[in-house]
Amino acid sequence: MSKARQVPKLLQIVVAFAAFLLSLSGAHNVHAETINEYIEQNNIQPNEIHRVNGTFDQMFGYRNGVGRPEGVVIHETATPGASAWNEVTYFNREWRNAQTYVHAFADANNILQIHDTDYGVWGAGPWANSRMIQIELCEENTREDFARSVNNQAYFTAVMLKRYGLTPSLADGKGSGTIWSHNAINQYHPSAGGHTDPIGYFNKWGYTMWQFYELVQYHYGHLNGSTPVGGNATGNSQSKNGIIRINTGINYSYLYERQSDGSLVRIPDRSLTAGTSWQTDQSVNYQGETYYRVSTNEWAKGSECTVTKAIAQ
Repeated sequence: MSKARQVPKLLQIVVAFAAFLLSLSGAHNVHAETINEYIEQNNIQPNEIHRVNGTFDQMFGYRNGVGRPEGVVIHETATPGASAWNEVTYFNREWRNAQTYVHAFADANNILQIHDTDYGVWGAGPWANSRMIQIELCEENTREDFARSVNNQAYFTAVMLKRYGLTPSLADGKGSGTIWSHNAINQYHPSAGGHTDPIGYFNKWGYTMWQFYELVQYHYGHLNGSTPVGGNATGNSQSKNGIIRINTGINYSYLYERQSDGSLVRIPDRSLTAGTSWQTDQSVNYQGETYYRVSTNEWAKGSECTVTKAIAQ
């Protein structure tokens, strides 16, 4: 083949490759924000938890008694396109044959609870069933619907933790905590089936259990009256509130309650996660330590956070 004919073909290859790179760049820019950022930036609100009739008649308490769960297991259904209502119908009809049942389902438009969370279910083997509330996430077809559905699942999780006096903590990677993927249950407490959900489904959307944990923290903070920075809770540039960020060298920072005599006492079950940012409107000094108020009477220790925006005077 002559050089005269080789040049145009080489040019075509170069142009095609450049177009391919451009398409990748464009795709990256479209979804540059994370799912959690997408939820916050679009002010996506969770649906209300709707209680519907269930048929599971095996009423058993948790290992510590009725009404004493120790956390929440995060599942996904592995049935693409099936809605929460579809799953409710299926589980109510087939649980005796399938030998499985959970407390709730979340999709992009619904949070449906089908069993009393004071009692256990058959969702993730004996160890989890005797300890955990369990919720399934329905598989969605679009990024927006995934964001809405996982937001619903995280909200349900936060509500349950709040209801039972539990503090959010992620068990994945360490084997202890109040938020467990089914994958972590199977890893640390193996049961029949070898389930790894929701990890594979989360991966499809570039999502992780750590991000889910952060989303639970976000909702939990609102339920407790705290205001995390981000999304609808973010103060605008004219706000007089300051912003603190919990240091990353620690797992979490305990919160403190101010007493009538001015002293501050640690709240055993309340903490802020490392790396999260919070609005603050006041600071006080106690025994040589500065504390920043992040809720009505909840204060973060200054030595465990960094002030990224000072409180306006």
